[in-house]
Amino acid sequence: MSSAFAPPRRDFGGDIIEPGSAAYEPAARSMLVPGSPAVVLRPDSVADVQAGVRFAAGTGLVLSVRGGGHGFAGFGTNDGGIVLDLGRLASVEIIDKERRIVRIGGGATWGQVTAALAPHGLAISAGDTRTVGVGGLTLTGGIGWKVRKYGLALDNVVAADVVTADGELLRSSATENPELFWALRGGGGNFGIVTAFDFVAHPTTDVFFGTITFPASEAATVLQGWADHLRTAPDELTSIVDFANPFTGGPDAPVEIQVAYDDDDPERAARALDPIRRLGTMIGDDVTLKPYADVLVDFASPPPGIQLVTRSAFVDTASVPAALRILTEAGASDSAPKISVRSVGGAVSRLPGDATAYAHRQAELMVVTTTVGPPPAIEAARPNLEAIWARLTPHTSGAYANFLASATGDDVAAIYPPPTYRRLAAVKRRYDPGNLFSRNHNIRPQ
Repeated sequence: MSSAFAPPRRDFGGDIIEPGSAAYEPAARSMLVPGSPAVVLRPDSVADVQAGVRFAAGTGLVLSVRGGGHGFAGFGTNDGGIVLDLGRLASVEIIDKERRIVRIGGGATWGQVTAALAPHGLAISAGDTRTVGVGGLTLTGGIGWKVRKYGLALDNVVAADVVTADGELLRSSATENPELFWALRGGGGNFGIVTAFDFVAHPTTDVFFGTITFPASEAATVLQGWADHLRTAPDELTSIVDFANPFTGGPDAPVEIQVAYDDDDPERAARALDPIRRLGTMIGDDVTLKPYADVLVDFASPPPGIQLVTRSAFVDTASVPAALRILTEAGASDSAPKISVRSVGGAVSRLPGDATAYAHRQAELMVVTTTVGPPPAIEAARPNLEAIWARLTPHTSGAYANFLASATGDDVAAIYPPPTYRRLAAVKRRYDPGNLFSRNHNIRPQ
């Protein structure tokens, strides 16, 4: 790296990690995708973030912003550009006990947040993985185990500190830079780097959590019965169905219904969960009462050369029977991907579709397919995967950015319906007219 390219040490107080250093290899890659950036900047402060942004803007190189680094599309790294790794901006502080306002650094993970809040009996609606970053999950949605009761992670944000493309630090809320605040809640990393989020937390108890399992042969009736039950179940119940998992038998893999009942009362939990237990021939049930912090799981990077390819879409109420029929038929194939169906609705659906830049409020379910393997296996599986989605397309809509391994124009159009996209583009023109923040499902300023 030439001296002209090197970040000015007087302005940047964090680590500057260059190729050839001992720290470079782990710093260069994200959790799922390798990279070879020209430099990784690891800021210690908000001022360092500002200096890093100004430096990146001056070089003309591509800039990747990394929180937890879990993005399937690999936005947290690049080849030949600059990576700004926010991992050290990970503070979690209760700044208003009465209103339960929690300020969280833009580089924190949800595991750090749940661990910090648990002693206070508080929690925030988040995802389902400890190591996932607060920033990446929140800026594009936040669908997890409390989603039906407390909404998306982004629904619980009341303010954010943002470093914009010119290196300025702005406060954003319903009253300060409100259009930017609207765009941040669903528009991804398109508009700046969030160095701190202010969330409203809620009091939490232990939760009933575990998996209720049925034979693969009963998938069709179990899935439809599960969807019917979730439509009228209390908001405290959130659930995911996994089946056709290649690692547990493929077409013979059991139907695994994961449940989280957000309450510690055993009688209320039984009333919500027993209808699921009666859906078929139950062959497993490990639901127990446990701390919410223990519900989140760890995630390990796949071995070198192994890829994870995800694709997602939403299903409205009228399309549920057709979509589930197609999925159960697809799951019976030896070449099926892992299929997951997540319940949404509840608190998510009670906000207007234009309340935030997350536009898929009326969806009842979210479908996710996951293919895992080395590149030749991924390519071999592609025709079957495309055939499944071709059948699903008439019965689905949109896409969830956090479960997409690609970032094509079609992907962006699925995430953001035309009215949402137009409004986001106007915000982009104001805060990032040069499209510095382009490593994302990109909203173009033109």
